[in-house]
Amino acid sequence: MENTATEKVHCLIIGSGPAGYTAAIYAARANLKPVLYQGIQPGGQLTITTEVENYPGYADGVQGPEMMVDFEKQATRMGADIRFGLATKVDFSAHPHKVWIDDEKLIEADAVIIATGASAKWLGLKSEERLNGFGVSACAVCDGFFFRGKEVAIVGAGDTAAEEALYLSKLCSAVHMFVRRNEMRASKVMQERVFKTPNIKIYWNTETEEIVGEHKTEAVRIRNTKTGETQTIPVSGFFVAIGHEPNSAIFKGWLEMDEAGYLKTIPGTTKTNVAGVFAAGDVQDKVYRQAVTAAGTGCMAALDAERWLGEKGLH
Repeated sequence: MENTATEKVHCLIIGSGPAGYTAAIYAARANLKPVLYQGIQPGGQLTITTEVENYPGYADGVQGPEMMVDFEKQATRMGADIRFGLATKVDFSAHPHKVWIDDEKLIEADAVIIATGASAKWLGLKSEERLNGFGVSACAVCDGFFFRGKEVAIVGAGDTAAEEALYLSKLCSAVHMFVRRNEMRASKVMQERVFKTPNIKIYWNTETEEIVGEHKTEAVRIRNTKTGETQTIPVSGFFVAIGHEPNSAIFKGWLEMDEAGYLKTIPGTTKTNVAGVFAAGDVQDKVYRQAVTAAGTGCMAALDAERWLGEKGLH
């Protein structure tokens, strides 16, 4: 048997979060016969989120994984071909575009929609992993609401960390902010706002040693890197805001990206610098990073792809 099986596909979607599934729903309805590969984390970041309360249409809120099952079912019902598999290599030098799945299967696609998302960076603590979803979160906008009136901690020093600390300060009784160095990376304006907020307490030269709690977050143990002194602070929530990593490594050299690796799209569209390749969701959005905005760009990508295929006489 040959090592590489080749398959010709009209519209290929890479990734299975809100952007990928929404693109699949629209592409299927437009009769583009989309094939979607779910990637390393079927359902994307929402599968590590417990309660989602800010997605329109779910009046009582919904569990993240359950919501992604709903998205997948809808895409399947519309006729999308949803498969397990990870895109491992691409060649966008000629049309049709070539994408390899799991290093062995070659897909040749007329149009490609990239919805590979981004992954939150974590501190790498065992306790952080264990309590993820039980008080530990990488998204204050998603989960801050559950800690109203409680004390929380946030780790980070950039604009995102400052923004999330300010967001939490409006909901929580106290926000303990841990900064690794003796200064913040955030812009001066954001720093000023943080310093002026009475219920945000900043701990400089601070590293997190452990998140304390068996089944839920109860406290956090920190260490001052200058003095070596440790202390344990009781908190109900622990937010990690040290950045996100777009899942874009396989597109390096083919698609234009910013210095952080986010794919660049032509403003107001999902078009990349390669004709017939479109990008949607968190892989091209470092500003909003919400399920609803990802779904919106997924819709745009399918419409952009449909229009492009029509203009090329391929649809």
